[in-house]
Amino acid sequence: MGINQSQYLPSRVLGGLRHAATAGLDLLLPPQCPICGKLVDGMGRLCANCFGQTHFISAPFCSCCGVPFATAGEGGALALCPGCLSHPPAFRSARAALSYDEQARRLILPFKHADRTELAPVLAAMMARAGAELLAETDVLVPVPLHRTRLRHRRYNQSALLAVALARRCGRPWLADALRRQRPTPALGELGAAARAEAVAGAFTGAPGRMVFGGRKVLLIDDVMTSGATASACATALLAAGAARVDVLVAARVPDPRGG
Repeated sequence: MGINQSQYLPSRVLGGLRHAATAGLDLLLPPQCPICGKLVDGMGRLCANCFGQTHFISAPFCSCCGVPFATAGEGGALALCPGCLSHPPAFRSARAALSYDEQARRLILPFKHADRTELAPVLAAMMARAGAELLAETDVLVPVPLHRTRLRHRRYNQSALLAVALARRCGRPWLADALRRQRPTPALGELGAAARAEAVAGAFTGAPGRMVFGGRKVLLIDDVMTSGATASACATALLAAGAARVDVLVAARVPDPRGG
């Protein structure tokens, strides 16, 4: 049986070897901006121009669903958007890294639909900054599942790839199949908030025999949040399976909740 030589090397030596290997790879394949393809000084980094055009969500935003506010006074003393005031979601709080605009689409749509799976760590790094508090408090990461027919067509679940990248980055466990989408749901793009909620109601369930959450704090992971209907439906299923609470972390958030 072969001997793993790395276990006998000091950590600083291993670190130096990894750095040298990365530097060598950069010489062969210089790192490029994941949006425009310009050369950058580190893997996964945006060039200055693309970074300047990228809209990262920061306060003020709804303290529940994370939708950005136009002004600091919007949302009142509770800092809640009209949607969360009138129809509180099943999840406790949600945060997003990016405002879902044309620039964000240049990252997310190729990742989601064009096999650009190498963008998962790029988006996860942004999500880790936006959701640092949620990640610090959570016990386990759970991705929003695809129905098996959609997964067969797409070949990968983009939310699961984000969960894997975040788990590796933050040292948190993740569960690939803790949730199941038990029936296909229609495309939600053209639906309003009420129609979205109706379309996904009861669509998710805890995977039979997978696990009992036993009071764990769950962080639900997805790529884009619009009205929050899917996240709320997933949270309902997770709470029914025994989760103590559910928070949500997504790559991007549609900036106007009235958009559906």
